[in-house]
Amino acid sequence: MKHLQFIFPLFFLMVFKTTAQKNDTGRPIWTAAKATEWYSKQPWLVGANFLPSTAINELEMWQAETFDTTTISREFGWAAALGMNTMRIFLHDLAYKQDPDGFKKRMEIVLRIANRYHIKPLFVLFDSCWDPFPHQGKQHEPAPFLHNSGWVQSPGADALKDLTQYPRLKKYVVDVVGFFSKDKRVLGWDVWNEPDNTNNSSYGRFEAYDKVKQVSNLLQKVFIWTRSANPSQPITSGIWAGDWSNADSLKPIEKMMVEQSDIISFHNYDSGEEIEKRIQWLQRYNRPIICTEYMSRGNGSTFEGSMPVAKKYKIAIFNWGLVSGKSQTIFPWDSWSKKYTTQPDLWFHDIFYRDGKPYKQTEVDFITKITALKTK
Repeated sequence: MKHLQFIFPLFFLMVFKTTAQKNDTGRPIWTAAKATEWYSKQPWLVGANFLPSTAINELEMWQAETFDTTTISREFGWAAALGMNTMRIFLHDLAYKQDPDGFKKRMEIVLRIANRYHIKPLFVLFDSCWDPFPHQGKQHEPAPFLHNSGWVQSPGADALKDLTQYPRLKKYVVDVVGFFSKDKRVLGWDVWNEPDNTNNSSYGRFEAYDKVKQVSNLLQKVFIWTRSANPSQPITSGIWAGDWSNADSLKPIEKMMVEQSDIISFHNYDSGEEIEKRIQWLQRYNRPIICTEYMSRGNGSTFEGSMPVAKKYKIAIFNWGLVSGKSQTIFPWDSWSKKYTTQPDLWFHDIFYRDGKPYKQTEVDFITKITALKTK
């Protein structure tokens, strides 16, 4: 009996430990076969990176005081009229920290609106681009003629370097992903946008010298946290620059991003020929591929050049920008180094004016036509 008294507690301790380990790591990375099966059930996915025209950044979109359902609904309607069926939408950890329950309720409202237009959002949890010092509350007004003058990183530089804030970030990820983990209205989870972007042409002088190392360490945890919530939707983080022609050419953080993703995602702001080359490079992983950012007219990245390539390979594709607004992404990236005083004749991003008028009717006609055609 003494032996049994020893064995049973040990047995239950082992069971508890095994269960705890399983719950901490959550579901495994999808196999290529599972990812392919999931993707085979999707239509050709076409969408935009969405920020309502009345918001300068993610916080202004999601904070209760500036949450604008009227604009969101109207602009989703314009997207749906183009044949778009998905939107890539950035969240923010500070909006969640400020009001966790309210934040999830607002996500639910966005999902309800999107579902009305048969749009499935791809949510982005973190982002390394632009201003590294986000703050809660009222956001500043746009700086005139400046591309993305108010977009903020998540987490900011202060949280990134402060390990004591990581439990807060874990709570954000696990709670948000877990809350919507079985929601069929959610397309997937893009855990970190351009994680190794050091913003050299804008805020680079304010970035930590070892930012990429800091981000890499946290990104590994974010993948684990996201899987611990057991989402039924795929997880990804997109590689966005450099040579991906073979596995050895990838940077360490890129290898991690690819290896930890259920589906492969990437960015391309160059020609149709370039996007096709990159798709072919990534086909070696035998997983679904999605292009989560493209379309910068001044760089030669256009709807007419990129969408036919994406359709040919049945690659999901999200252009940057839907409606010209407070983000001012009609101005090019070089507005950070070159002074602009008027609206550019050639818009860099975006499709519509705020009143719904197309910037280029020929583009709208093209998008509407190509999305109406069935893929084989």
